[in-house]
Amino acid sequence: MDTVYKVIIVLVPMILSLSVHEFAHAYSAYKLGDDTAKRHGRLTLNPMAHVDIFGTILLPIILVATNSGFFFGWAKPVPVNRINFRRGVTMKQGDMITAGAGPVSNLIMAFLASGIYFFMAIQMNQNPSQNPVMQLLVYLFQINIALAIFNFIPVPPLDGHYFLPDSIKEKMVQHQMVFFVLLILLINVFSSALFVPMSFISDLLQKFWLMILGG
Repeated sequence: MDTVYKVIIVLVPMILSLSVHEFAHAYSAYKLGDDTAKRHGRLTLNPMAHVDIFGTILLPIILVATNSGFFFGWAKPVPVNRINFRRGVTMKQGDMITAGAGPVSNLIMAFLASGIYFFMAIQMNQNPSQNPVMQLLVYLFQINIALAIFNFIPVPPLDGHYFLPDSIKEKMVQHQMVFFVLLILLINVFSSALFVPMSFISDLLQKFWLMILGG
């Protein structure tokens, strides 16, 4: 596959997936009473509001262009002020809802991408290798599944650490860069471990859509 084409076919779903992820954080916080993200212009699906030049653009391009077996990226974090959460929602509950919204949005995108892919493959009899849209859908699915799984890992600054008991979370946050660097190194070495849950989810969705679409 031509390098420029591969960069485009990977970068487009990457930017879209990260933008939806951050929008989900902003939207859930807003619905809970915190308008911080909205005031900072983050309550939008416009990628320009969420793109981090290095994490969203340059790093993914470098990894794809060098045929790295490890693919990684991030967007600008959404600002959330937990003090603004409405009555009836504790700070802990608000943290978990807001944090969980990002990975859940990625799972929804993966679900929709897989549905469109199998519809095109079965009902429209499209050949994936000859259809750029289907190739884009494959990457859209894979990236969103990877983002969901990765962000649920309970290590700061990932979303999963908000689900830890406060006593553990506060201690880990004090050394979050150390934990995060170690996590990246481990995933770089054991990146194949991510394929286990990814394959499991992919198989489930394939069976579901084949049953629905009659493939």
